[in-house]
Amino acid sequence: MFPGAMSEDAVLQERRGQVLLVTLNRPDARNAVNSALAHGIAAALDVLDADDDLQVGVLTGAGKGFSAGMDLKAFVAGESPWVEGRGFAGITRLGSEKPLIAAVEGFAVAGGLEIALSCDLIVAGSNARLGIAEVKRGLAAAAGALIRLPKRIPYHVAMELALTGDPVEAERGDELGIVNRLAEPGGAVAAARELAAAIAANGPLAIDATKRIMRAQQDWPQDEAWARQREISEPVFGSEDAREGATAFAERRDPVWKGH
Repeated sequence: MFPGAMSEDAVLQERRGQVLLVTLNRPDARNAVNSALAHGIAAALDVLDADDDLQVGVLTGAGKGFSAGMDLKAFVAGESPWVEGRGFAGITRLGSEKPLIAAVEGFAVAGGLEIALSCDLIVAGSNARLGIAEVKRGLAAAAGALIRLPKRIPYHVAMELALTGDPVEAERGDELGIVNRLAEPGGAVAAARELAAAIAANGPLAIDATKRIMRAQQDWPQDEAWARQREISEPVFGSEDAREGATAFAERRDPVWKGH
């Protein structure tokens, strides 16, 4: 057993139809990442990917905010916030195979923002603050922010966030493209569930292939990209779901997906 509290206490899971709601449950510690929380996230991602009845995950935080990042007290006490194979918080090196939405209220700072950036989409309350404050503590944001942010927002903006450690409001994050949807304060989970439902309504094979291609294509050389995309997408076009999707469209009805 890893050090710290039991993972089922630090991270909660709730199935809501095809959506798995995962809640970081250390509100008194600002959902800071200790060993238990890291392993709890990793376990939840395993459940999401292994269950064919689940199509999308929503990751949020209990209490006043999403996460303040690494639990420095736990780290000094000898706990590790890393999970082998998945990285910091059980997610930053290897996330879920299925789509995952971060629902951010209050704050997602330091490693907390790096957790959110490890998700595929981010929904945030309009008054939430987003930032990577590691430099203020003499550290570097080495759990993905320094790699992901320059690819997603303008270079100079990413550099300012990284070098100053100052947070931005979620509305600014929306303008920059970090945030997919803004919600009224307290409404991030509801907005994320609405977005999750829109995703889950689509064909599961198509969702899986689309995420795989979108995540991998950044590293594909241009002359190989089409071939690699074809390897992933061709089985989708030959599936029963593809025929069902076309038939349902022609018959003006909702498709009934089978996942094969």
